[in-house]
Amino acid sequence: MKFCCNCAAPVAKRVPPGDSLPRWVCDQCGEIHYQNPRLVVGTVPEFEGKLLLCRRAIEPRYGYWTLPAGFMENDETTAQAALRETLEEAGARVEIDAPFSMISVPHVNQVHLFYRARVLGLEFKPGEESLEVALWEEERIPWQEIAFRTVGLTLKRWFADRGRGAFGFHAEDLQ
Repeated sequence: MKFCCNCAAPVAKRVPPGDSLPRWVCDQCGEIHYQNPRLVVGTVPEFEGKLLLCRRAIEPRYGYWTLPAGFMENDETTAQAALRETLEEAGARVEIDAPFSMISVPHVNQVHLFYRARVLGLEFKPGEESLEVALWEEERIPWQEIAFRTVGLTLKRWFADRGRGAFGFHAEDLQ
């Protein structure tokens, strides 16, 4: 960051009074520019025991498979973001269930949150960010072509929970 988005004056990185971390601070207007992790929200959409995955049409990881997810927008809840992203990326209408996994990814300043979801019908299609969308049985999941570690971990936890007959909430940190 070079300039204040409030007054356009140059900013300096320093620890403001009463804080413990360096922030971008504007000496002109006093604005403190906080930069916090971004929230990636999505679903683990299930239909009759199969999971709906999207093959990415964008970087990073073009051509790899992922769960429908994306960055949360201002003025929406995490559940609303999960519904929107699933509709945008997979063209799928889903019913949201409980939060299922939350994975902190500090090296990219993100937190990934996935909800369990039930696909409401077979009318789904790739969105602009997807090359294709398909339902996958556990034994056919393309594990070597999964786009992100958070997605792979979430899928493994989902199948393990299903095998136990009870779904829990999983929180972890990736280094």
